[in-house]
Amino acid sequence: MLPPTIAANDKKAIRMITGFSIIVFLAISVLSRVKLDVNLGFDKHLFATANAIINTLVSLLLLAALCFVKAKNYSLHKKLMLAAMVLSVLFLVSYICHHLFTGDTKYGDLDHNGTLDEAEKTAAGSIRYFYYFIISTHILLAGIVMPFVLFTAYRGLTAEFGKHKKIARITWPIWLYVAVTGPVVYWMIKPYYSN
Repeated sequence: MLPPTIAANDKKAIRMITGFSIIVFLAISVLSRVKLDVNLGFDKHLFATANAIINTLVSLLLLAALCFVKAKNYSLHKKLMLAAMVLSVLFLVSYICHHLFTGDTKYGDLDHNGTLDEAEKTAAGSIRYFYYFIISTHILLAGIVMPFVLFTAYRGLTAEFGKHKKIARITWPIWLYVAVTGPVVYWMIKPYYSN
């Protein structure tokens, strides 16, 4: 097992993790209602592509980290999990940028007017219900998992490995689901992005 990286201070950790989680949740909630009409000089959906790539990398890091912790290579497990957290922060920045500069895209909205008429619903077919399920669970679990990720990391960094393992059994599969469904959502919604 690894020595502690930081000293345990549960009260301070709870305040910091809760505060950070609330700030990020509020920022995403507020900024998702704002659209900036700015010419960036490049395709604004590049952020969405970056998000899909980042989520794919996070998925791979999570899987590799699981393999290494099972092999008792705790040092590499820690490095991979910290890398996944850093990429997740980059994802948040890119996610906010994408929504700030492009607004919402509706699945099946071929004419990009923000509403689905009957012809667009028919063209999208019943696969749109699968999309709605994936996007709904993705968003819900993404909102829930962040404080769990931070608490799991905190327990690992303080070398409280029993508590770390207990919370990681909940956190890891949720985080993996969010990371895997991110690219799925991207590939499904990409045909409906406006230029």
